Amino acid sequence: MEEIVRVNNLVKRYKDLIALDNFSFSIKKGEIFGLLGPNGSGKSTTINCILSLLTYDKGEVYLFGEKMNVNRNDIKKRIGLIGQNVAVFNELSVYENIDFFCGLYINDKATRRKYVEDALEFTGLNDYRKKSPKKLSGGLIRRLNIACGIAHKPELIIFDEPTVAVDPQSRNNILEGIKDLNKNGATVIYTSHYMEEVEEICSRILIMDKGHEICQGTADELKGQIKNTENVILNVKYIDESDLEGLKKIHHVYSVKYADKVLTIRFSGGKHNISHVLDYISEHSINYERIYSELPTLNDVFLEITGKELRD
Repeated sequence: MEEIVRVNNLVKRYKDLIALDNFSFSIKKGEIFGLLGPNGSGKSTTINCILSLLTYDKGEVYLFGEKMNVNRNDIKKRIGLIGQNVAVFNELSVYENIDFFCGLYINDKATRRKYVEDALEFTGLNDYRKKSPKKLSGGLIRRLNIACGIAHKPELIIFDEPTVAVDPQSRNNILEGIKDLNKNGATVIYTSHYMEEVEEICSRILIMDKGHEICQGTADELKGQIKNTENVILNVKYIDESDLEGLKKIHHVYSVKYADKVLTIRFSGGKHNISHVLDYISEHSINYERIYSELPTLNDVFLEITGKELRD
């Protein structure tokens, strides 16, 4: 399958800090590719290097099979960027904003007019075309930001945390829109700190930290790389320390935690784990209100692989 993005051994230094350390990856046509990592992991630096907004010390970037550099405006016209910071003009109306950004790439007025109308329709902004961005809600301003970034019908679209600080309805609208863009032929790079979003829409995921790749694969493949395979959770008003130690002896249990009346038992492997827990609490007359089982999420993968310490 055709490669849309290839990054070869990128090195980017900021004085003594190595932001990218021989970082490489590729993205095939039609993928929604999740680029994840903690704050300071190198995600934004990677995107800026791909777009030639930053120079780098070593390595190569190929887009659509051609080498990318700051002068490749022919390649840049095939890319759309939707950043986490809204970039629109309050002095212009919704329509005028979309028309302006589309006009950076599309010179023909008739084509541009059609593309702007398509973007209004796609983002559901038809009824707001004459409004000033200052009068839009947070969700609508995010949709305008997307409309400005995709109006010229790019083949590669980069979404950098597009759902920050929006309500659930707007978030759902944005995610459905990204899936529709992908169905219509766009290849997507998606960054987010909302792991459930990434798990929902991304066909392949790369987790990076300290400028290099930690792991890569589908969500299911990444879940298979961590120790945790199942969590059994109980609502328990009280439990003895001796019983906490006893639960740790159940086969395949590697962690037992009790906090705020919630007992969490983590397993690595095994079948019928919840049955074994039920057998134990029945034998030891432990009272509980609810018990349920959860499979690991992408959030579990992210925390186990990158660690739980806070990042700046």
